[in-house]
Amino acid sequence: MPFGEYQYSLDDKGRVVIPAPFREFIEDGLVLTRGMEGCLYVFPLANWRKIEEQLVGLSLTDAESRAFVRFFYSGAYKTRLDNQGRVLIPPTLRQFAGLENDVIIAGAPNRLEIWSEARWWEAIQNVMQNPPAPEALRSLTG
Repeated sequence: MPFGEYQYSLDDKGRVVIPAPFREFIEDGLVLTRGMEGCLYVFPLANWRKIEEQLVGLSLTDAESRAFVRFFYSGAYKTRLDNQGRVLIPPTLRQFAGLENDVIIAGAPNRLEIWSEARWWEAIQNVMQNPPAPEALRSLTG
């Protein structure tokens, strides 16, 4: 699983370099989509297929399920890295995530996240000011 955080810049075509340590994780293709807290999620194709199975299983009669599927699935974009290890981020996803120049690419369990640098530091600051509840931390420490 990928971990770490790296700073890069979008080029004038909306492409960003994926850090070398993350490339093997998504070498067979990837799906970009809207993420939580205003970032983008990057899933390897194999992980995306599992997510699709879960989305298909959500109730069509439940308004919250429909809204989540609409948010998450409609923004999805299937692609591959180019020969320089870059990924093109479509304009609608750049706009959603506020990506203009400097971005942070961070590893997370089963995905990568792409953040505007400003939003990334806001999210980190928020965790520092509002640490997770002790119950959440207990499961991490066993």
